[in-house]
Amino acid sequence: MVPRCFIIRHGETEWSLNGRHTGTTDLSLTENGEKRIKATGKALVGNDRLIAPKKLVHVYVSPRTRAQRTLELLELGCKERFPWSEKRKPENEEPIRTEAKVEVTEAIREWDYGDYEGLTSKQIREQRAERGEGSWDIWRDGCPGGESPEDVIRRLDALIAEIREKYHNPCIESGESEGGDVLIVAHGHILRAFAMRWIGQPLTETALILEAGGVGTLSYEHHNIEEPAIILGGSFVVEN
Repeated sequence: MVPRCFIIRHGETEWSLNGRHTGTTDLSLTENGEKRIKATGKALVGNDRLIAPKKLVHVYVSPRTRAQRTLELLELGCKERFPWSEKRKPENEEPIRTEAKVEVTEAIREWDYGDYEGLTSKQIREQRAERGEGSWDIWRDGCPGGESPEDVIRRLDALIAEIREKYHNPCIESGESEGGDVLIVAHGHILRAFAMRWIGQPLTETALILEAGGVGTLSYEHHNIEEPAIILGGSFVVEN
């Protein structure tokens, strides 16, 4: 199999439910958000399912609590304890299913919204209109007091290069079929930007949606590291 990169947006929070831009603010999942992530884990995580723990080689997770809690609820069965936990669950609660290391990284923290933190898109546009400012598009304009698209591109491109160099290219070159998948658990805007940069496209062309708790799959065409692609529909793994 060609190695894949799974991107998972954290589950629902009060602010994601209300459409408020949530960057640096550290919110918990709602009760419904936790239930939906648990259901996602049961449906998609398993060695005979879309995300096969035994094929994972690395997991990247945002520093925010909402992303880390999402990863916990997926129950991948990581061998090591999570970096933010004192110990892992006993094996009778969560059996070990993957050797993948979990890494907390700023590279996939949410877009820094700066002055727009906590505001909805409607509120942002109303404020700009009151000040006589023009239209606003985060993919083009970024956020005053926060990050520009160029800032986001720099950190995402560096991470994508790392994933390809350390995990995917060795897998493709060796023809290894038993591993190579990478999992990223993060946030809505940053993961949509990540998908666009994965295929080398400018953020101004972004026309992707990733719902709270949603899962996306990125990979390559023709077993070629130079042909990155977005998988529109992924198949489950079937043992030989």
